[in-house]
Formats: sequence, C-alpha cells, structure tokens
Amino acid sequence: MDIALMILGLLFCLLGIIGSFLPVLPGPLTSWIGLLLLHFCKVIPQDWTFLGITLAVSILVWILDYIVPAMGTKKFGGTKYGVIGSSLGLLIGVIFLGPFGIIIGPFVGALLGELMKDSKDVTKALKAAVGSFIGFLAGTLLKFVVSIIFLILYINKVWEYREVLF
Repeated sequence: MDIALMILGLLFCLLGIIGSFLPVLPGPLTSWIGLLLLHFCKVIPQDWTFLGITLAVSILVWILDYIVPAMGTKKFGGTKYGVIGSSLGLLIGVIFLGPFGIIIGPFVGALLGELMKDSKDVTKALKAAVGSFIGFLAGTLLKFVVSIIFLILYINKVWEYREVLF
C-alpha cells in the first residue's frame, strides 16, 4: 500500500508541475496533494507542521495567481479602470473561454478598461494590457517554482526513508 501511495503522490507532484502551465489545474495545490499522499505512508511520520506550511504556501500562490495580473496592469501605468478591467476580464474570460480565459481575459479586460477611461490613448491602454499579460507570466512562473520545490521536498522525503520503503 505504501508503494501505491508513493507512486500516486509522485504522479500528483508531476501533475502539479504540468498544472502550473495549464489553467485547468491548480499547480501547487495538486503538488501538495502529492505531499499529503506521501505522508499517509505508514513508514513516513506524519508531519502536520510541514503539511500545514506547504498547504498555506499553496493557497497563497493560488490566490496570488488571481491578483498578480491586476498588479502587473498597475505597474505598467494602468489606472484603476485597467486594474478593474483586468480583474473582470479574468472572471469573464474563465467563464466564457475556460482555461484560455485566464490568459486572454486579463489582457482584453485591461485594454478595454483603459480604453473606456481614455479612448484616444491606445498606446497607454496596450501598455497596461501588456502589464497584465506579464503579471500572468509572473504568476505562472511562481506556480512552477513552488511546484518544483514541492517535488524536491517529495524526493527528499522519499530518499530519507528509502531503506524502510524499499
């Protein structure tokens, strides 16, 4: 049973890495499930502090993934209209376009929000939309790094108990 849990946990960790790039899966949360499954192995002591901290990190990254595109919009000179447009674009994009809405929605929302404020300044609107896209890329990188760290933690824990597991 421990081997099955260990293999399933590894699969979840790898799926979490893939989920960092696919908007359908919450990458770090999926990787965290892999860590949780590993801790259900009989020979590995359950470390609830470790699991709690990694869960908190996963949830924080998941929340930041929705906030970072709006922050990127603001950083690139977007106004409140662009930030609101980016956030609304994300929500509307996800509803109507599914996973692709996470990529397209904030960009289009920031662009439309800025154009609503000042329809003559297309350059500024595009700059804010690019900021939203860069925010999306930053969020994706953050999810990827956290998922890789969780995989490394998983491998370290398996390596630590390798003699008892195998």
